[in-house]
Amino acid sequence: MSIFSVAGLQLHLAAADNVTLLLGEIRAAKARYPWLDMVMLPELASFGTRTAQAVRLPGAVERRYCEVARELGIWLLPGSLYERRGGRIFNTAPLIDPAGRVVARYRKIFPWTPYERGVTAGDAFVVTQVTGGARVGISICYDSWFPETSRSLAWLGAEIVLHPTLTSSIDRDVEIAISRATAAAHQCYFLDLNMAGPLATGRSIVCGPGGEVIHQAGSGRELIAVRLDLDYLRRCRASGWHGLGQPLKSFRDCTVKFPCYGPRRPGSPALERLGAVRLASGVSDTARKRARRR
Repeated sequence: MSIFSVAGLQLHLAAADNVTLLLGEIRAAKARYPWLDMVMLPELASFGTRTAQAVRLPGAVERRYCEVARELGIWLLPGSLYERRGGRIFNTAPLIDPAGRVVARYRKIFPWTPYERGVTAGDAFVVTQVTGGARVGISICYDSWFPETSRSLAWLGAEIVLHPTLTSSIDRDVEIAISRATAAAHQCYFLDLNMAGPLATGRSIVCGPGGEVIHQAGSGRELIAVRLDLDYLRRCRASGWHGLGQPLKSFRDCTVKFPCYGPRRPGSPALERLGAVRLASGVSDTARKRARRR
């Protein structure tokens, strides 16, 4: 069985320097659940929403997270930070491996305009292979409202999407619905991790590749530790969730030139490996014959 274990920390955080507090929370999570492969934090967990707190990457703050990842031997996604880079500010999520190395930095492609003022959009997707062969993609908060972001991650092979969030508005219910739909449409695990108060409303959600709810948090503090079964996900992609739709294969095989996407897209080796669209194993011969006549 191929398992990748993640803990999302839905914490009460202030618009202040939270780094020392967060390092303690990361250590506590690993002490409580020694089997964890990864810990992730919400969007802008380190300092809150003030762009005046933007930092240079690499830099001292990121090094502290690298040190704790190496100390504990875990993958770490420390939420995101405002990054000052070349005269611009990005909303950036570093991904750190168990040796304490930054293997990628994802810059939010869709800042929450018009509210997230003065933040430049990123232009590159991040999909990385982690312990056990799982492929992990990253998106941040408002990114999920644009299906192209999750579609691109799945196209690049992502099986798990880590989605740090900071939402305090009344549309949290909508985001929960988007999270479930994203997981189902892209047959992936989707971990939408929000802060608790006073900056946000909590209600983080972990969804499986059929859009099923693995865990729905409340509004307060929670340590959300889940073990993600990659063999199960790959079966869903191969033959459909409960033997039903195989949307990744059907999208791959579609020859329609969608007006919003321009020219024919390039091939996806990750989706090619899924094989042909076919009925799930165990379906009766009668059902197969009926399917062929349709």
